[in-house]
Amino acid sequence: MTPLARELEQLLPPEDRLLDPADCWAYGADNSKLHAAPDAVAFPGDADTVRELVRLCRRLGVPLTSRGRGTGTTGAAVPDHGGLVVSFERMNRILEVDPANRLLIAEPGVTNGEIQQAAGRERFFWPPDPTSSAYCTLGGNLAYNSAGPHAVKYGTPRDNTLGLAAVAGTGEAFRTGVHTTKGVVGYDLTRLLIGSEGTLAVITEATLRLTPQPEATRLIQAVYRTVGDAARGVSRLMARAEVPSALEFMDHSAIAMIRDYAPDSPLPREAGAILMIETDGTDAGIEATTTGIRRAAEGEGCLQTLAADTPEEAQALWAVRKALSPALRTVAPKKINEDVVVPVSRIPDLITGLDRLAQEHGIKIVNFGHAGNGNIHVNLLVNPDDPQELAAAERCLDAVFALVLSLDGTLSGEHGIGLVKRPFLARELDPVALGLMAGIKREFDPDNILNPGKAPGQP
Repeated sequence: MTPLARELEQLLPPEDRLLDPADCWAYGADNSKLHAAPDAVAFPGDADTVRELVRLCRRLGVPLTSRGRGTGTTGAAVPDHGGLVVSFERMNRILEVDPANRLLIAEPGVTNGEIQQAAGRERFFWPPDPTSSAYCTLGGNLAYNSAGPHAVKYGTPRDNTLGLAAVAGTGEAFRTGVHTTKGVVGYDLTRLLIGSEGTLAVITEATLRLTPQPEATRLIQAVYRTVGDAARGVSRLMARAEVPSALEFMDHSAIAMIRDYAPDSPLPREAGAILMIETDGTDAGIEATTTGIRRAAEGEGCLQTLAADTPEEAQALWAVRKALSPALRTVAPKKINEDVVVPVSRIPDLITGLDRLAQEHGIKIVNFGHAGNGNIHVNLLVNPDDPQELAAAERCLDAVFALVLSLDGTLSGEHGIGLVKRPFLARELDPVALGLMAGIKREFDPDNILNPGKAPGQP
């Protein structure tokens, strides 16, 4: 028996730990399809136990990887150095809902959907809403700064988190942030920890800033002749005083795939891009807001706009977008999904460049995403069981990242870096910045036990 196993037997009851390799196996993967088996798994029920686990790993020199539900796509939760996986599935309590101060306090294992339900009972919501909200956890949302479609108006977890409780790699517990919407005492450690993928500290509690639910929402589908026409529509929409609450994009490849999967889809044959535009506001003002946004969406190259005034009509418009996911799973169940970001005005250049790379490398690429902030999900449809096709996809992906950076973009908007994008970090971050980040890592985690090998600046 290893020293880690012996110590865990003393620290935790049998129901709060896994030591058998067969039992631990399932905790070695996330949605990236990468896998590395941990040596043990712990299920803490409170922050004190988390602190003791971190101290134990530091004393033994054992890596510690934090884990939610494993919905991440970049391998950040994969314990590629072995060691201990700390799964937060039992720290899943909502500790307080305070509508008077517009905040909610929760543990990291709570799902995004549970947070929305609790806030909704008080007529509030937490703006970050990833597609996997029914399954993904708060801890994962914070680790990746995962947002979703409503970030275009309401921001990301960094914009909607007031404070955190966490344990540093030293085993010391600390708190960051405030319970107020203003506060400037000390450095902003809250925003630093959010998006750090568990490499600086283990988050044990979060104080979230809530937003009142809108009284009314409306949905508009705008169809364009070309991607350039759609991008100009996005620019007009984002220049308004009242921006859309969600602004989703699909390119011509996505439209073609929807047609193949659902031939009866009611889209013009010449459609080259689609925007799904959600508006929200008060009952008294929603019609005027929607009318103004619909006018902004219309312009040169806009083939049609359709507005939904009822939930049934909205469901019918969303059916076009929802047909894309099953179509992608049918064609390429193991697709490579990247989430790059470029300035909104460069979206046409990105899509044109991606079309060129698809032809050069013989890889089908389908693009959709959050147009309002330029966050495009680039899907390379490949068969990973075909070595030649997989090699072509890897070369294509390298070129995709080069294209994104040439357009003043960034390699990830909300999926994070993990293992998948580590080889490309130095292309975006200069040596001085990487050195400073390595120094921050050493300060928080001097023995490099927290998710080792995944922090910027690490070898």
